Amino acid sequence: MKRKISFKYKGKKINLDTEICRGARMGMGLMFKSRKTDALLFEFSKPNKMSLTALFVFFPFIAVFIDDKNKVMEVRRIKPFKFLIKPKKTFTKLIEIPINDKYHKQIELLDDS
Repeated sequence: MKRKISFKYKGKKINLDTEICRGARMGMGLMFKSRKTDALLFEFSKPNKMSLTALFVFFPFIAVFIDDKNKVMEVRRIKPFKFLIKPKKTFTKLIEIPINDKYHKQIELLDDS
């Protein structure tokens, strides 16, 4: 299922077409996907600080952690095969954005590295 999502980051509005992850898909995320895949949206019913992994993710991606008020809590560039990614603050939404040509404009605004 697809969903458009918008949020502000450093005063800029960012719009993304995402694919919603539910059920077992939430445990897989970008694992075993190609770089050309869609951005993924994970929605949680309660704020959490769940750790992530990028094992079997073969390309870098941007992780955007968003709270229940749609405020960006943290943005991180994640390297392939990173074992443990611990967010610094709680979040209710997570967006995983593959670094590819499709999301070039959004990545330019989000990636500080």
